[in-house]
Amino acid sequence: MDEEEEQKKPRGGGRLLFAGLALLGVLAFYVFRLADWQIANHQKWLNEADRSGSAKVTLDAARGEILDDKGNGLAINQTGYAIRFNAAYMTEETENKTIHTLISLLRSRGEEWVDKLPIRLSAAGKYEFIPGQEKEAAVLKSKDFLNVNPYATAEQCMQHLTEKYGCKGYSAKDARDIVSVRYNMDRSWFSISLPYTFAESVSQNTVAIVSENSPALPGVDIKVTAVRKYPDGSLLPHILGSVGAISKEEYDALHETKGYPLNARLGKSGIEKYYEDQLRGKDGELDVNLAPDGSVASEVVTKKPVPGNTVHLTVDSRLQKVLNASLAQNVQGAQAYGRQLCAQGYKGSSSGHGEDCVAGGAVVLRVKDFAILASSTYPSYDQNQYAKDPNYYKTLLNNKAKPLINRAFNGVFTPGSIVKPYVTLAALQEGAITTSTRILANSVYRRFADSGFTPHSIGNYGYVTANFALMKSSNAFFYEVGYRLGITKMNLYAKRFGLGVKTGVELGESAGTLAGPAERSAAGGSWWDGNTVEAAVGQDDNLFSPLQLATYCATLANKGTRLQPHIVDKITDYTQKKTLYATKPKKAADIGVSSSYQEYVKDAMHSVTKGGTAASVFKNYGIAIAAKTGTAELGEGNGSDNVTFIAYAPYDDPQIAVAVVLSHGATGKYSMQVAKDLFDAYFFGKTVDSSGNLVMPSASQQASSAASAG
Repeated sequence: MDEEEEQKKPRGGGRLLFAGLALLGVLAFYVFRLADWQIANHQKWLNEADRSGSAKVTLDAARGEILDDKGNGLAINQTGYAIRFNAAYMTEETENKTIHTLISLLRSRGEEWVDKLPIRLSAAGKYEFIPGQEKEAAVLKSKDFLNVNPYATAEQCMQHLTEKYGCKGYSAKDARDIVSVRYNMDRSWFSISLPYTFAESVSQNTVAIVSENSPALPGVDIKVTAVRKYPDGSLLPHILGSVGAISKEEYDALHETKGYPLNARLGKSGIEKYYEDQLRGKDGELDVNLAPDGSVASEVVTKKPVPGNTVHLTVDSRLQKVLNASLAQNVQGAQAYGRQLCAQGYKGSSSGHGEDCVAGGAVVLRVKDFAILASSTYPSYDQNQYAKDPNYYKTLLNNKAKPLINRAFNGVFTPGSIVKPYVTLAALQEGAITTSTRILANSVYRRFADSGFTPHSIGNYGYVTANFALMKSSNAFFYEVGYRLGITKMNLYAKRFGLGVKTGVELGESAGTLAGPAERSAAGGSWWDGNTVEAAVGQDDNLFSPLQLATYCATLANKGTRLQPHIVDKITDYTQKKTLYATKPKKAADIGVSSSYQEYVKDAMHSVTKGGTAASVFKNYGIAIAAKTGTAELGEGNGSDNVTFIAYAPYDDPQIAVAVVLSHGATGKYSMQVAKDLFDAYFFGKTVDSSGNLVMPSASQQASSAASAG
């Protein structure tokens, strides 16, 4: 028995050994298959899996439109045609040939395809990285894609890409172009669920050619799209903003919370960004069921797309055109005049006369509700070119005048004497002066003479009251008023007028800077009474935006009640039949000054246009105007003075308030002319013709416009 058992042991051990080896073989097979599926042929098997079963395809919703106050389109949707790749019908074997055929077709027709590879072919036939696309080149080299050294050359990167996408045998240029498309397809996670847009907008003729050749272009679809268009790309670019492809950071933030896909487009700036939630519609869904051989068995729309809402602005396009044209003409005019004075050696100087005036900003508010009727920045740009031409964008970035900055909302400027109305009101209300107080208004202010500080002033008027000092803009008078009032009380009233604080407008804006001990201390400096008297005439550290200055002026006109400026009038559904939201005037502050003092100051501002510093332009104007001029010295070596101007009209029944700033404008007549052109447009129907010239209508048309404005 023992012998038999001894003889059986080897056979039992053999069976166990065989079973163990078999199990190891099976495990090795699965390890091999897993390695094949997940590592060696990951993309192949992913594509195979994608071609069997079902998938949900997003149906894009139309983006909401942006209109002006009359319902004219500012940012609209036009029917367009996009060439799209459908993964259900495209195979690896046909991809490169299809891409090459399409690129050749579009190039022959002068049309564009999506090209984001940061590598180009030089004139010498060598691959090189495109200047200015260093960030994109870093992504290409990163471990998430090519996983090559950061110092890898464009030639080395192209070698990897050519091998990766099987582009050997093509010319250097064709290989580069095919690689660009394949690279972007991967970056866009191309799949049945996420079709790839090869060309975003092509002509109907190109659509017809593609359709005729569809048998030779497997997986190529023509998609009817809503293309974002700006009928006048130079009208309001800083306000309207732009739309662009979603970034990785935006996707990480918005995918989980709001369902943004990888190929989403969204607002990047301006109204397009700040009202993204309203403008973006709700995408639909298409269920695609695939047969075992990868063909499409059925397609069912399970959720219809819902278009975004329409945003209606308060902007009057005609006033906007006039303001744009006038601001541009007067900035250029100030510069030309400054160069002329420099050539003449005016006042013994060959600089500081406005020759460096290259920028400005202006804002127009409706007094009754602080609606923004026009907002202009110079220099500006064309947002249609901005959206489609990378070279144009680079030109804007390299422009020293910085045309991409919204100077009307975000530019801040030393204001000069236009602060004197609020300084007067604060001094009257706080008892620092009365309406009959007389202060010496001569050319030199001597309170601090012992310390060597003797600021200068234009004119030798002797002892005058506040209304005369406002009319003639005597600095000496207001130096003393500032000293008596003190910086704390002065700044209290400045903030009530909206200076040194954000106005609350819907878009991004600057809070500016209100000169004072707190601001100086934060910068590591100290404050003394000499700074206070400079602040009282709009100098020192004071920096305000045109929007803040327009708000300040409108508050004066609105009997001391400051409202929150707004540029959005209402929001409707896409059809404009249902109003979802309407802006109501929102009170921001009361200035806390008696009505008698307000009338006193406003009367003085009216006298500015009759016998004061604005009389040269407005003395015989057809509408009564209240205004204040300003010239702000920027210090030696900082260029020509800023010129500023605020005004409202009519003086006795305020309807609109205007603020204009010309950076380094030097001569006040140019800032006043901008305001005059705007008043001409509002009250008398001035327009801009097809050549960009400002044109006044006939006398009868002017009368009709004046009656309408009234």
